[in-house]
Amino acid sequence: MPEQLWAPWRMRYIKEDKPEGCIFCDKAGDGDDRTNHVVWRGKTAFVLLNTYPYNNGHLMVAPYAHIGDLDELPLETLTEIMALCQDAIKALKKDFNPDGINLGLNLGAAAGAGVKDHLHVHVVPRWTGDTNFMPVLADVRVIPQSLDHAHLLLSRAFAEIKGGEA
Repeated sequence: MPEQLWAPWRMRYIKEDKPEGCIFCDKAGDGDDRTNHVVWRGKTAFVLLNTYPYNNGHLMVAPYAHIGDLDELPLETLTEIMALCQDAIKALKKDFNPDGINLGLNLGAAAGAGVKDHLHVHVVPRWTGDTNFMPVLADVRVIPQSLDHAHLLLSRAFAEIKGGEA
């Protein structure tokens, strides 16, 4: 009998209507970092887990300001976003031990941006052989770790890297 693969958190994304407003503005302004899976807050930008990740540990780095174009970001924000990307890579290497990392921006709907009006950088850990038959045949990815557990590990790692508290 074949084993069952479970990814129950994805059903909410599949069935629910997509939220109104901006998820980045909403999560940044809510203040409940644990529930929103915000792992670190900087002065002009923050780091959070993707609720519907490509891989476990899939982080996003976004400015607090609702800005969709890279050329509109103030230099201070751009600099902090890139520094937080470096920290995200360090945090992922510490606890997730990836074989590689994808780092990228999708600018505009034609580029694949799901949230086109609020710039964000994807930081996605990758492992050799992490693509298997599921995404190829069924357009499904199996994430082997809960968001809450990933949040706990990455919040602690950021606190160590930044010298603060999780």
